[in-house]
Amino acid sequence: MSKLLRYLAPYKWFAILGPSFMVLEVMMDLVQPTIMQHIIDDGIAQNDDTYVIRMFALMIGAAVIGLFGGIGCSIFSSRAAINFATDLRKDLFTAITYFSAKNKDDFSIGKLITNLTSDVETVQRAVLMTMKIFVRGPLLFIGAVIIVFFTARELFGLLLIIVPILIILIVFFTTMSGKVFGAVQRTIDRVNTYMQENLAGVRVIKAFNRGEEQIQQFSSINNELAKRAIRAEHVVGVLAPLSMFVVNIGIVAALWSGAIKVEAGTLEIGVILAFINYLTIIMNGIISSSNVLIQIARALPSASRIQEVLDTKNDIVNAQYPIQAPIQGEIEFKDVSFYYHDNGEYVLDKVSFHVKQGGTLGIIGTTGSGKSTLLKLLPRLFEPTGGEILIDGQPIEQYDLLTLRHSVGFAPQKALLFSGSIASNLRFGESDATEREMALAMDIAAATEFVSRFSKGTEHHLSQGGQNLSGGQRQRLAMARAFIRKPRILVLDDTTSAVDAISERHIQKGIKQNFDGTTTIIVASKISSIRHAEQILVLEEGKVAGLGTHDELLATNEVYQEIVATQEERGGVLSE
Repeated sequence: MSKLLRYLAPYKWFAILGPSFMVLEVMMDLVQPTIMQHIIDDGIAQNDDTYVIRMFALMIGAAVIGLFGGIGCSIFSSRAAINFATDLRKDLFTAITYFSAKNKDDFSIGKLITNLTSDVETVQRAVLMTMKIFVRGPLLFIGAVIIVFFTARELFGLLLIIVPILIILIVFFTTMSGKVFGAVQRTIDRVNTYMQENLAGVRVIKAFNRGEEQIQQFSSINNELAKRAIRAEHVVGVLAPLSMFVVNIGIVAALWSGAIKVEAGTLEIGVILAFINYLTIIMNGIISSSNVLIQIARALPSASRIQEVLDTKNDIVNAQYPIQAPIQGEIEFKDVSFYYHDNGEYVLDKVSFHVKQGGTLGIIGTTGSGKSTLLKLLPRLFEPTGGEILIDGQPIEQYDLLTLRHSVGFAPQKALLFSGSIASNLRFGESDATEREMALAMDIAAATEFVSRFSKGTEHHLSQGGQNLSGGQRQRLAMARAFIRKPRILVLDDTTSAVDAISERHIQKGIKQNFDGTTTIIVASKISSIRHAEQILVLEEGKVAGLGTHDELLATNEVYQEIVATQEERGGVLSE
């Protein structure tokens, strides 16, 4: 929590002014019972109406000043806490955005969502309550105890019994609350993860008619969250009634002891009433302080989880002195291997090939042979676990990440689009792309035909994930997004699987005409998509099963021959 408080530094004056105004309010609250005591003992008892009116006016003035202090505290404390949370959330989102794939896998998506939402909100609330209430509570407590010591010393002994009991209650319940609210946050992670998976896969759920089963599983997780939340609220909820019970016992004891002393003439009635008021103030101060401590205890697990994300070192970072020279596009893989960290089974095993600048490499293979994984190594979305990747003769790790990724036009297998206009999605590829450049990219990708049918053209709004488009339309826009940046290396991961044959030939022709000097790597499931490539890499179970031209492989490579024969049986896909 202390590490996160550095985010308050830019708003230190707000953080100072807020509690300062609260000190003013507390001072006015503390003076009220003493004024009331004097009204009773020195005014009403002496039938001095002028004195009573003067003291009543003083009470009103103190109340107004206290109101001013309370408003000032709320304004400045809120500004400090909200700005603190805003900056924290921004840095958290920035850290997550630049996480490597392995970093993201180390945290679940649901946990990261909880970090950005619930955890940040919990810490923000703790900071706000600390500046507003945690200043108020201890000051009320300390101030009331001091005033009672000097003005009602005859009853001060009662505080020596009541206060320790209240403090013990606070320590016990604060410790308990930290544990139970930590369990609540972990269960919220599970709820968020489950929701994210189901919202992403809602079509699959409907297609397999698994709605009821998914609802039952969610209900189980939701009920667990309810149980943990109820337990947490019970822990918090018991403290206030117990504290009130202890204070009420103290009030009864004060009335009983005070009545005896009033009868004996050693104590005035106003002192008893002031003591009861101060006892109530002490209780309020302790309870409000305990509420803040409980909120802090609740925020500590959240702060720890946030700091864990912020402290996580990205697996993929720039070299100390990165190469920022323009990339030309020559690519070489030397015995490159890769496995996902959670299973250790090689997805790629000593893959080697070389593509000259401006050359075209087609990649084909059975499902699970590592085709898509290989492509993700080029923009360093993953790091190889063995071997070396060279671009223009230099190890890929030596290149500046921004330079490298800006030189790669990447169209992934899953055509992910973002909510917003078609134009905003295209400009993901090049932020300052002109209308003419967007039109050219869409033309190459055979997207102009359907975009032109929209009344707003490129300003047509896409829903989340582009779900208001067909699969083929999403693929074509994803390719246009890659084309628009005019990359030195063009990477297409089975991007024409949902595109008709006519559109595919249009795209191939457009790439040939407009990216003549661009190194192109195409993963495809259809021979027709890559037969024109200068080289075709055949992968099988992560290993190189063949490398050569279409004709060479067709004549000598059994794996390639089998793929061709299978596709011919399904209707033939070898047309030029």
